[in-house]
Amino acid sequence: MTVGDAVRARILELCKLRNLSVNKLCSISGVTQSTVNNIVSGRNNSATVSTIKKLCDGLDITIEDFFASDLFRNLEQEIK
Repeated sequence: MTVGDAVRARILELCKLRNLSVNKLCSISGVTQSTVNNIVSGRNNSATVSTIKKLCDGLDITIEDFFASDLFRNLEQEIK
């Protein structure tokens, strides 16, 4: 799994846990719908830390909470 895959899966997981649509997450986090849609669809595999932080703020979690998931363990090496 790549970092992009893990970020995408974590966003979707957190939305599901909080019973939020991706569109609602955009609204409460202030991140544009196109940005989040590009992340969750896989068109953008390099979400910035700033974007992830805004999503965390909208989800009312810390960035540490976001990355405290098994999804981020054993990621593929990005540079080959």
